[in-house]
Order: sequence, then structure tokens, then C-alpha cells
Amino acid sequence: MYYRIGKHGMLETDRAEFDEASGGIGIFDEEEWRDELKLKEEFSLCRKEEDAFFCKLETHASYLFGMFHIPVKKKEQKSFNFAVYILKDRLIFVEEESYIKNLIHTIQRRVGKESYSIGQFLGDFFMELVEDDILYLASLERKIADMEELVLQGETKHFHYRMLGIKKEISRLYCYYCQMTDIGEVLSVREKACGRFSDRVDRMKQEAQSLREYAMQVQDVYQSEISIHQNNVMKFLTVVTTIFLPLTLIAGWYGMNFYNMPELGWKYGYPVVSGISLVIVAICLWFFKKKKFF
Repeated sequence: MYYRIGKHGMLETDRAEFDEASGGIGIFDEEEWRDELKLKEEFSLCRKEEDAFFCKLETHASYLFGMFHIPVKKKEQKSFNFAVYILKDRLIFVEEESYIKNLIHTIQRRVGKESYSIGQFLGDFFMELVEDDILYLASLERKIADMEELVLQGETKHFHYRMLGIKKEISRLYCYYCQMTDIGEVLSVREKACGRFSDRVDRMKQEAQSLREYAMQVQDVYQSEISIHQNNVMKFLTVVTTIFLPLTLIAGWYGMNFYNMPELGWKYGYPVVSGISLVIVAICLWFFKKKKFF
């Protein structure tokens, strides 16, 4: 698919006009581009297996070559991959899916038939890559806030599993924005129209960093709630142990069964000891209640 950029905006064109006129955009799949390279050995795709997981932009003598790994929002294992050659008067995209085509159609509808240039297209194209990212970051922030409320309400079931997924997603986006920040700096040197893209990506990188810190704070709140719960359990066990400690002493004392212990033969011995035990329990409960131990 080919496009021509000029005073009439962005218009779809054919291969002949793309080759002859300046201000053209070409979209190839990998097989088509390999066939092109056999005919024209001007460029080298230089695509390595490990590069599919990074965004980078290389500066060459007469062109820029970039490979992009665009994470799909809400799908942690999904991404769009494409390569781009940025020449002086044209752009060449290499992709296997229709991601670039859809972006270009969106930009084409916005531009209309107004005068347009390659530099303006580059600025709009890279801005479109991160158009809705701030909304997605806001949705992640709401998820973290909801988890914080649940933790404060005492609902901590599956907290670690859910928080791990959010932290992985934030980390994935943070790495992506760091790479795009470097790309934005390179582009802004070449095209002033890309300066807005560099600023926006930098802001989103800072937002992602803030979300990482917020997630860590919520995890600390969770650990604090767990500690409070454990302290309450230990407090309850301490109260129970303290109440029954005197009773254990009495039981151990009269469990010695020495022959000359007068209480063993006293007919009121059992009721008296039982009454003393109840009094001790009542005093202990009154004391702990007064000290607000429960």
C-alpha cells in the first residue's frame, strides 16, 4: 500500500508514483520487502531475533532505521512489531499485521485535504502510537486504588497474585516509555514536529514510575495490615494464656497429691477452689477490658 503526502493532504497512490514523487509512504510485509532488497541493495533490514522485544532507532548516513515493539494494552503477552526506514523524502514501513495501515487511516481522516509534509506526518504518527496510553495508565492507577481500599477493608485474598500482574504491566510500560524517550530525542533532532512526542513520552514515563511507587506503597499497606492481623492474633493468644496461667498454677499445685495436704480431705475444697478460679478469671477479664486489650 502506498501514500503520497503533499499540498492535498494524504492520498493513496500506486507504486509508480511512489517511486517517482517525493513525500511518499510505502507499507510492505516482510516477504515483499525481501523481494525489494533483491532488486535494490541500498538498505539492510538488519533484523535480529532479540530485536523483536525492543524499540530502537538507528542513525545511518542517509536514513534512520527503527524497529518497534508496541505493547498492546490489557494484553500482557501481545504486541505489534514493525520496522521503519525514515529517508529524506519518504517513509518505508515493514510489518506483518495491519497496525500501521490502521494508524495511517486514522491520521488520514484527521488531516483531510490540507497541506501536509513528511515531518508533520512523523510527528502525528508517533503521537498516535501513544494516543490513548495516558487513559490506560489512569485505569491502572484506579485498579491499584481499588486494591488499596480492599486491603484497608481487610479483603486480602489473592492480593499478591493480582498485584504481581499489575506490577508486571507497569514494568513493561515503563521499559517501553524509556525506549521511546530515546527514540523521541533522536527524532526531535531531525524533525521539530516530533518534539511534542518526546515531551509526551517523557511525561508518561514519569507517570509509569509514579505508578510503580504507588504499587509499592499499597504493597507496604498490605504488609502492615497483615502485621496488624498477626499482632491481634498474638494479643488474643496472650490474653488467653495470661488468664489460664493462674489456673494452671492452681491445678499443678493441688495435683501434687501430698498425703498431708489438708484441702484434699476437706469437703468444701472443690467448690472453694472452683470459686477462686472463677474469681481469678473474672479479675483478669476486668483488667484486660480496662486496659483495652480487647
